Amino acid sequence: MSAAHFLIAASAVVLGTLGGLHLLYTLRGNRLEPRDPDVRAAMERSTLVLTRQTTVWRATKGFNISHSLGLLAFALVYTNLSLWHPDVLRDSVFLMALGMGVLLAYLVLARRYFFSIPFRGVALACALYLGGWWWA
Repeated sequence: MSAAHFLIAASAVVLGTLGGLHLLYTLRGNRLEPRDPDVRAAMERSTLVLTRQTTVWRATKGFNISHSLGLLAFALVYTNLSLWHPDVLRDSVFLMALGMGVLLAYLVLARRYFFSIPFRGVALACALYLGGWWWA
């Protein structure tokens, strides 16, 4: 096993850590809730234009949970590939480019819609992944 595969695994672990914390913060506590209780109350009362079957609050919770699951899935797949199937990952330009593309998409999202901690974490994951890809 080469250093390249450990760099890619480290990248995946960084993203998985962000995803795990995001899931924890979504399901427990109030860290991802509005500071203004009136805003949460309005979100709980309001439905979406798309459908009246859910509220803005429930949809937001669901979006946050699905976002976390995407990060965790990326982490599990790329950790598994890099540590236990390194030849498959190294020999597949598609899988390597897909991983980098997903990370870059998360980097753009973090820069545009999130705050500094997720942005820095995803930037670190990108750098580790790129280093692993270059070294492979």
